Amino acid sequence: MSSKALVIGASSGIAQRLICRLSGDPRIERIYAVSRSPAEVGLPARVNWLTCDYSEADIAETVALLNDEPGEFSRVFICNGMLHEGDRVRPEKRLEEIDLSSIEAVFRANTFTPLLWLKHLVGFLRGEQVCTLTLFSARVGSISDNKLGGWYSYRASKAALNMLVQTASVEYARRAKNVQLVAFHPGTTDTALSRPFQGNVPEGKLFSADFVAERLLSIVENMTPVGHALYLDWQGREIPW
Repeated sequence: MSSKALVIGASSGIAQRLICRLSGDPRIERIYAVSRSPAEVGLPARVNWLTCDYSEADIAETVALLNDEPGEFSRVFICNGMLHEGDRVRPEKRLEEIDLSSIEAVFRANTFTPLLWLKHLVGFLRGEQVCTLTLFSARVGSISDNKLGGWYSYRASKAALNMLVQTASVEYARRAKNVQLVAFHPGTTDTALSRPFQGNVPEGKLFSADFVAERLLSIVENMTPVGHALYLDWQGREIPW
């Protein structure tokens, strides 16, 4: 049975490879890509590019537009995220480096924007189609796995995202029972997000965006709802919350 896919944060490196791989899957009849940026040149015919500024009003308008389209979604990916932004936002190594405006920017990208999508998608994904809703988290968001410290804003924003995903999964289980929520750790991926910090990555642990996209699609391929959120790494292994 054919279905549709939704990729939010579609300009990121991994999102681009997800779109490419999904466009080659004959079971996916249409892919909707959402981004602040204008459409890429030469998009596959089955890709609809939607611009959204990620304000709540624009998110609501985008979901309303999607609701008018025929068919149901089997895959939703929320790929939004921020680790750094020029000299304005950098991961903190020491408490003295904490800056409130930087923290707000990181939380807006990593936590608040995905939460708004969860809010507006819950009424939209109430059909009979089984759907995986994957949000990009990170292993550093695990409270029990934190042995190194540092990166205060990024760690806290991902830990908060994990709590919101787990909490939302309780409500989704009641209101959108065929949706499985997944907090996904892609590993260190060769994209703009990680590029300034790749120097200390062990050999063989820096992944291509295409490899991560392939792994994620494989993980969610036959997933069915289990009644609670899953926190998984790129190997499909559970991460302690």
